[in-house]
Amino acid sequence: MTSPTDAGLRRARRPAWAGRNYTLLTAAAIATNLGSQGALIASAFAVLESGGDAGDVGLVAAARTIPLVLFLLVGGALADRLPRHRVMVAANTLNCLSQAAFAALVLTGDPLLWQMMALAALGGTGHAFFSPASEGMLMSSVSGEQAGRAFALYRMSMHGAGIGGAALGGALIAVLGPGWVLAIDSAAFLVAGSLRAFLDVSHIPARAPGGGMLADLRDGWREFVGRPWLWTIVVQFAVVNAVVVAAEAVYGPLVARDELGGAGPWGLALAAFGAGTVGGALVMMRWKPRRLLLAGTLCVFPLALPSAGLAVPLPAVGLALVMFLTGLSVEVFGVSWMTALHQEIPEEKLSRVSAYDMLGSIGMIPVATALAGPAESAFGRSTALWGCSALIVLLTAAVLTVPDVRRLTRRTTSKTERASVTPAAAAAVSADAESAVGRPG
Repeated sequence: MTSPTDAGLRRARRPAWAGRNYTLLTAAAIATNLGSQGALIASAFAVLESGGDAGDVGLVAAARTIPLVLFLLVGGALADRLPRHRVMVAANTLNCLSQAAFAALVLTGDPLLWQMMALAALGGTGHAFFSPASEGMLMSSVSGEQAGRAFALYRMSMHGAGIGGAALGGALIAVLGPGWVLAIDSAAFLVAGSLRAFLDVSHIPARAPGGGMLADLRDGWREFVGRPWLWTIVVQFAVVNAVVVAAEAVYGPLVARDELGGAGPWGLALAAFGAGTVGGALVMMRWKPRRLLLAGTLCVFPLALPSAGLAVPLPAVGLALVMFLTGLSVEVFGVSWMTALHQEIPEEKLSRVSAYDMLGSIGMIPVATALAGPAESAFGRSTALWGCSALIVLLTAAVLTVPDVRRLTRRTTSKTERASVTPAAAAAVSADAESAVGRPG
């Protein structure tokens, strides 16, 4: 039998802001990231071992991405309409089954390309419904001025699990083959879904009957475009993410092969980036910038450095240092951005707004990666890389001209505390805030 003293000691070891839901969400995210990062590598090797080529690997990757783009907005609307943990569990179940089928195909024979594409598409569909629900659930699980610290720890746990999962997955593929790594990923989704089934949503108000899915999407769109700080940064990152991925996924390996002596230096640079994200999360567990978006946006400028470093190109050690700084800066922005969304967006619209955010963040990536080769042929690799850096700098400078981005400040009260004030006081606070930063939630 557990004594009150033992229970008190356990509570003392866990920070007050790390409640039951937050702990379950973090543990589940660690499980899925450990499995999924290795599975991404395993799916590519499964295609190659079945006789496919680089083009076939790209087709399987595209099959995963296309339904993610198509269903994100529907997933966001659904997650704001239904209990979010049920959407997450259903998505995890779909991912578990699709990865189990993928593993069985690889382990029992020669999988056909269309079969692998179909299963990858199911996985992308599950991710499209899971991601907005997950972000909304995470943001509703923390409150008060410790939200930034909670998001930093969550992101650090995800990044650490992703780094470990990629390393472990690569080693297991060499020893056991890709099929078993895909099976492990399926088991990881089963574990994560089981944990998320125990999430408590009793604190979340019941959803009022709405006018249908399209009405929900329109409502989310109005919330999104009505906040200049929100849509301008999403537009910025639609381009920033696209050129960063094009530079690092297409040009990076080519520069490493032609100028740095092979894949080793590029692997070191990517590992340094991962270490930087962990370092940035550690920084944000202690640092609470008052002007959230100003601090975060200033930290977007270093994202131009890897492209510039590849254009020079820097030696391996210099490139690794640049990538470490970039990872750290990305994490400062990421935690600041999540804190701003948590603070400003009404709880009942979090998943829809997150879906628009995610769609903007990934929508241009396939276009940029497809154009990377033609751009290199037309302008040369170095010029294309300098162009990537210039776009990042110019767009980030443009975003800083938006008053809301410079002025939005961290609040010291939680949404729950703000909801408890009288209607008259709430109206006064809303009017003051609107004059300062546009339309906060």
